[in-house]
Amino acid sequence: MNLYDKLSDPLAFIIFVSTLALPVLIGIITLKKTKTQSDFFIGGRAMNKFVVALSAVSSGRSAWLVLGISGIAYTRGVSAVWAVVGYIVAEMFQFIYIGQKLRKQTEKLKSLTLLDYFESRFQDKKHLVRITGAVIIAIFITAYVAAQFSAGAKSLSTALDIPLITALIISAVLVLVYMVLGGFIAVAYNDVVRAVIMLIGLVIFPIYGLIKMGGFQALLTTLGQLNPAHVDPFSLGFGLIIGYIGIGLGSPGQPHIIVRYMSIDDPDKLRIAAVIGTTWNVIMAWGAVFIGLMGRVVVPVVDKLPDKDPEMIYLVLSSEYFGSVLYGLLVGGIFAAILSTADSQLLVVASTFARDIYEKIIKKGAVIPEADKLKIGRYAVFFSGIFAVILAYVAKEAIFWLVLFAWGGLGASFGPALIFSLYWKRTNKYGIVAGMITGTLVTIIWKLYLVKLTGLYELIPAFFLSALAIVIVSLLTKTDEARS
Repeated sequence: MNLYDKLSDPLAFIIFVSTLALPVLIGIITLKKTKTQSDFFIGGRAMNKFVVALSAVSSGRSAWLVLGISGIAYTRGVSAVWAVVGYIVAEMFQFIYIGQKLRKQTEKLKSLTLLDYFESRFQDKKHLVRITGAVIIAIFITAYVAAQFSAGAKSLSTALDIPLITALIISAVLVLVYMVLGGFIAVAYNDVVRAVIMLIGLVIFPIYGLIKMGGFQALLTTLGQLNPAHVDPFSLGFGLIIGYIGIGLGSPGQPHIIVRYMSIDDPDKLRIAAVIGTTWNVIMAWGAVFIGLMGRVVVPVVDKLPDKDPEMIYLVLSSEYFGSVLYGLLVGGIFAAILSTADSQLLVVASTFARDIYEKIIKKGAVIPEADKLKIGRYAVFFSGIFAVILAYVAKEAIFWLVLFAWGGLGASFGPALIFSLYWKRTNKYGIVAGMITGTLVTIIWKLYLVKLTGLYELIPAFFLSALAIVIVSLLTKTDEARS
């Protein structure tokens, strides 16, 4: 029975559609809470620790976890755990050290965006850092949003048996409505709801599957019989393991994750948020890995998967184990997971234009009423979303090419810059700009010409060369702007 057949069940269809419509309802509810630009972009620095923890984790994972990690586990076996270890450890420390320090600094400097913080931190009156960062965000995150829209539209198109362009428009409308209404607050609370939906798909689903298979040991025994490499955590080889762990280097440079730390009501609560977020990260990661492992047992040959695609194992296995009603919720959860990243990244693009470009550069020095700032933010969200939809439809290949290293590009461009700005007093604006540009260029060049030659994920060399550029240029261009 295919996906559309299962959703032809009226109750299953209602549940599926409800998962799509619920975010809009949350947007309407949070409308009254969004009164200022600060509310719209960082929740007025009033978000509680539970919301921040789940939102930070959910916005960073999306379909990459639900479909991607389960697909890697299906293909590689238990060695897929290395693909989740890096970012889990990185984000655990990130909550406490980077998050706390950044939250205090951004409140002190009255910064609403990451680029706001950099400019104020280094007294960059010529906007070198802001303009450089805005260009990088425009390149990587706009394509990232478009790719998420495209992925969501494909899921919806398959689920409802409708044309791709129709599904793309529906996807955009569902996201833009609640974002325009509630901004960051709506996005954060929707991330919590999506985290709960993912609980079913990544916790209850694997537990049920393990019980049906006779337990963990029975699963490993069968996997070992199919291929001994599937039960060897070191079967990848040292180079690929390092590459997988290196994914975690990208976490400090993701603006849509970093802004969560800036939104919490009390920076000291980020320690508790770290426990909540890390626990949730581990649970979701292990769930995705187990789904892939169980899938290999149920469907031993990849040729029997739709389009011979390992990432389809989540859908195939959930169809095998569950009836139409629960399947409708699980598939709706995939769609929700995809959009949980799209909306967060779209908000970064919008804040970059509304705050970093329009207010701070184009209208520099002008007094803009708070109501107008809020209106500009909403317009920025709307038109950024429209542009992303157009890009998703007409430039599919370009988007795919960019999204492959968008995480690495953002991580290498902004990660070292953020860390050095918080922890090294000698850092100055020229070093930060040099680090951003180096991270971007090395990511692109390594991806194009050196990945196949070295086998090393582009983020790793780009991150460390970006850090080196910050140190060298800051030392060579010592100014009074380098301060604590």
